[in-house]
Amino acid sequence: MKQAKILKTVFPDIITENFEFTDYKESEDRLDYWLDELGYMSREDYKKGTVREYGFTEEREIQDFPIRGKAVYLHVRRRKWRDTEDGTIFTYNYELSEEGSRLTPEFVAFLKEGD
Repeated sequence: MKQAKILKTVFPDIITENFEFTDYKESEDRLDYWLDELGYMSREDYKKGTVREYGFTEEREIQDFPIRGKAVYLHVRRRKWRDTEDGTIFTYNYELSEEGSRLTPEFVAFLKEGD
């Protein structure tokens, strides 16, 4: 089974569709996953033609639900964007509701916050 299919059985779609798993580390009592947000631009920004990728935010460690009795930590970096027309730097927000999302409240808050 391919890695992407396995990850989809463990993590919600919002993570597997919008983030790339860049690294993984397992120890006796915890699992660590490193994720970088993919470079998907909104249709509006794409059509505008002045928005460019501008690196990543600082890594943020978020504790997720345990897997097989091990603590799970997500090390997440959001993609930053820069509008070359006016120099603004921003990140995209995700429309989420915590209830039924299968995400921890901390992760939901992280995806909703803007820079």
